[in-house]
Amino acid sequence: MSSVTVRVPAKVNVQLSVGPLREDGYHDLVNVFHAVSIFDEVMAKESESITVSVKGKWSDQVPVDDSNLAIRAARALAKHAGRTYGADLIIQKDIPVAGGMAGGSADAAGALIACNELWGLGLPFDDLMEIAGDLGSDVPFSLLGGTAVGTGRGEQLSELPTGGTFHWVFALANGGLSTASVYAECDRLRAAEAAEVPWPQLNDSLLEALGTGDAYALGSHLSNDLQPAALNLRPELGPTLDAGRQHGALGAIVSGSGPTCAFLAIDALHARDLALSLTTTGAAHTAV
Repeated sequence: MSSVTVRVPAKVNVQLSVGPLREDGYHDLVNVFHAVSIFDEVMAKESESITVSVKGKWSDQVPVDDSNLAIRAARALAKHAGRTYGADLIIQKDIPVAGGMAGGSADAAGALIACNELWGLGLPFDDLMEIAGDLGSDVPFSLLGGTAVGTGRGEQLSELPTGGTFHWVFALANGGLSTASVYAECDRLRAAEAAEVPWPQLNDSLLEALGTGDAYALGSHLSNDLQPAALNLRPELGPTLDAGRQHGALGAIVSGSGPTCAFLAIDALHARDLALSLTTTGAAHTAV
């Protein structure tokens, strides 16, 4: 085949519990990932070298050099296969950039799947997951999708059952937030408090809400240990979260490292009304 196109979802973290800082600079996490229906498309086309180009929303904010995670994914796959391969990677961008929704990780996962097919490697899913884990903590979930709990750095995944459909609204901010800077701010705030950081634990009530499809219960158990740091770096996110609650959101949370804010709605009609309210009142620049 001459090209392969893969569609990859964004994610929201419905629980993000961050443990103490480890000696290697990472944190042990309990990270409950939930894929949502905002997608990037990654096309891999035959080529003599590995390149990337980006189209669509926020395309001017995505690097197209060697720092691009999709390029790194394709090169890691070729190295794993022990061959020199080429592919032009064309990304149609709809997931916000640096928004805490794993857009870069999604593109890397898309590149792994597309290039595995394009190059006829036939590598099993477990091999792709191993490569994904080396690329970044969120990349394995972008390969897996659905709903899952990640432990370790977030890359050790166990699938979680979910019942029903959950309706989300995402308030997109102007500009992004660096994940590294948010974690650094989290560590700084904790050091200033001089309190012992507990070991992260999975919230059983949240698991039950996911399993039964109970949006009201899920909304009451959303949690993100990075949220105070994100709010400290971007104080304007606080009023956005408050506005979502005032307009009836069942739960309001910063998604991952932010600055995207996620709101759980009652149903599809409420989600549309909530998105409209957030934008017309100026609480959000854009809401989807």
